[in-house]
Amino acid sequence: MINLTDNAINALRAAISTTGQPASGLRIMVDGGGCEGFTYKMDIAHGPSSDDAVVELDGIKLFVDSATQEHLNGTTIDFVVSPEGSGFRFDNPNAKSSCSCDKPCR
Repeated sequence: MINLTDNAINALRAAISTTGQPASGLRIMVDGGGCEGFTYKMDIAHGPSSDDAVVELDGIKLFVDSATQEHLNGTTIDFVVSPEGSGFRFDNPNAKSSCSCDKPCR
């Protein structure tokens, strides 16, 4: 369903290890509100919800709710460091276009 690059795995491990409380993984969601469509949200999670798919990649657990699963199928998440700033980048084959803000568009 979702792929993580080595850079993303390293960044996620670092983020999870620095939380003040125990975390079991990362919740990934797609939400309305980008320039022309959807935005991605990520948050440290303490466990899956009842309707979550749990994907484990290199020891990182990803929790994806049922409404989000179809939007993220085949997505690769990378962590990019550039002069414009560092952050996670989603390469989503389901996005029909991409805005200049790098958010997926409808």
